[in-house]
Amino acid sequence: MTTDPALRVEELRAQIAYHNKLYHQQDQPEISDAEYDELVRELRQLELDHPDLISPDSPTQQVGFTPSDLFTPVEHLTPMMSLDNATSFEELAAWGKRMERYIDSNVEYACELKMDGLALSLVYENGQLVRAATRGDGRVGEDITLNVMQIKAVPHQLKTREKLVEARGEIYMPVSSFKALNEEQMARGERIFANPRNAAAGSLRQKDPQITAGRNLAFFSYQLAAGPSDFSKHQQTLDYLREQGLPINPISKVLKSLEEVYEFCQYWQSNRHSNDYEIDGVVVKVNDLAQRMELGFTSKAPRWAVAFKFPPEERNTLLKDIMVSIGRSGKATPFAVLEPVFVGGSTVKLATLHNQDQVALKDVRPGDTVIVRKAGDVIPEVVGPVLSKRPDDLAAWEFPKHCPECGADLVRSQGESDTFCTSAECPKQLEQRIVHFASRGCMDIENLGERTVQLFLQLQLLKDIGGIYTLDYDRVRAIEGFGEVSVTNLENGIEASKRRPLSNLLSGLGIRHLGATGARVLAKGMNHLDNILQANAEEIAAVEGIGTVIANSVYEFFQQEENRELIERLRQAGVNFEGPKASTLPQTLAGMSVVVTGTLENFSREGAEEAIKERGGKSPGSVSKKTSAVVLGDGPGAAKIAKARELGIPILNERQFRLMLETGQLEIQDQAVHRKKCSRRPHRQRIRASLTGRLISKNGQRSARRHRR
Repeated sequence: MTTDPALRVEELRAQIAYHNKLYHQQDQPEISDAEYDELVRELRQLELDHPDLISPDSPTQQVGFTPSDLFTPVEHLTPMMSLDNATSFEELAAWGKRMERYIDSNVEYACELKMDGLALSLVYENGQLVRAATRGDGRVGEDITLNVMQIKAVPHQLKTREKLVEARGEIYMPVSSFKALNEEQMARGERIFANPRNAAAGSLRQKDPQITAGRNLAFFSYQLAAGPSDFSKHQQTLDYLREQGLPINPISKVLKSLEEVYEFCQYWQSNRHSNDYEIDGVVVKVNDLAQRMELGFTSKAPRWAVAFKFPPEERNTLLKDIMVSIGRSGKATPFAVLEPVFVGGSTVKLATLHNQDQVALKDVRPGDTVIVRKAGDVIPEVVGPVLSKRPDDLAAWEFPKHCPECGADLVRSQGESDTFCTSAECPKQLEQRIVHFASRGCMDIENLGERTVQLFLQLQLLKDIGGIYTLDYDRVRAIEGFGEVSVTNLENGIEASKRRPLSNLLSGLGIRHLGATGARVLAKGMNHLDNILQANAEEIAAVEGIGTVIANSVYEFFQQEENRELIERLRQAGVNFEGPKASTLPQTLAGMSVVVTGTLENFSREGAEEAIKERGGKSPGSVSKKTSAVVLGDGPGAAKIAKARELGIPILNERQFRLMLETGQLEIQDQAVHRKKCSRRPHRQRIRASLTGRLISKNGQRSARRHRR
């Protein structure tokens, strides 16, 4: 890389122009958004340091991209500008400080989620949609009216007959639709999309509008660019757009200080995956329209708005190798060995490739530069290769024919997507079965993690699951690093596991198709493991909530002699086989449907749901018109809270939830009491309460929220 500022500026401008064309015109980016932003930041800093190098054609002085030849160019009524970015509180505060040069009065900030989609302009004449256009270069966009007319979320007719209305917003693809689309693409053997943004762009910019119609795109409007002028606040314009039938994202908030704005940004950074759409930040706008007029614009962005960008969740790195891991069922899963890369808040060295078909469809090869994605706590995955960076004659990767652990054949049954090791004696399968049995969601044996299991197997202290309960603690004490305290803790953890509910044991046995929910249903329906052992498949299937596939799998598991022997060894060890007793509790919640979201202090998620069901209620996973109440814990699902607010459903804290369990009544609480309670919470909980809290007034109706939305 050259050190001459003038030469480096030219290099950066050429690179940015090249990547703009790939991203905006071809929908095939070579680099991640974060890497693109780094190029732009470097260029902007060089231009600040050397003002004589600034030129009007620099990417820092322009908006968007040159429209493609696919569609008719159309000039916007007013320019569609981009936004300046901030990534820290310091940069947010610097933006606020710059505004002080133009206005000296107090500022309200309208905060909205920044959708990861495509900017869109909608022009209505006399209430009728006459034109839809992309941003383009900010001055001239692409006329995609016919395609946008296929999107159900975009109204063709407004309620008003106003001569001219222009609404701007974002076209996006819901995450659920994106996953379904990629599954369809895989089934047809066609290329899969890297992310919802690329899928939305590829779906919208089609010559055939019927392709757009079949892609389930969605739309949120965020700006009234032309129309009635009798508004003083941005939030009033959003209310107007909503009244006209345009969809507006319900998650928005007006805040009084940049400290509150930063808290809002931090909250949504932590909860960015709680909605069915991708976001990459928060857009912060001055709420007062007169103040916006005073602030004006730079050459490419309004001074009255800034985009607070979240840390990147996609990066490019080198795929060093593809290897295969063997799970407890013998399933062989390919995974990528990567040049370490920092993405999604942590350094990633390994990433899943799911199965043989996924590797083939993505066509990733050792030696490729690949896109790696890590969304929140989700396991990192390889999205696909950057084909333009592939070395010549790079060989395609082939799935191995033999197990890397034991050498047995790897077999894929007809109609199956997964490949399995055929050896029942495979040491890796045994190791993973024991690890699964001891894991938190199953028998929850503290101090018996994967490394300890590997060590005990290596030293032949363990040979199978049953051996956990006959472990020779004297031999364990002789192992270097295992002192008396460690051994005592391990012994106590194993003893405690004997008292776990039957559902945990069923989950721990690793029966195919039987997940945690099914295990709870089966334990409750059959009441004792012996009843399951003695039942045929039809009797198991008769349990409400247990289908034929699960019933057959459970029946076949317990017909195998080695599994029967394991059960007898667990019985001799004193492991609990009894299911939950029939509830004798008062049916205080009969006919009620209560949704639990977030982490409660005195209940696990399963425990809270079970408490509801034991009292005659239902506890579904989503909010609907039939929901009686939503119980709010720490770190709740924002989509559920937004839906509850929209439908006017009571939102309860944990104390109110406990009272409801006892009495069946929804306690009413005034705002002063709520504030007093919130003031005793830790700082982060106070922030979450202020951002998501909704109060119930004394007459049971919706009360004023902490902040206007």
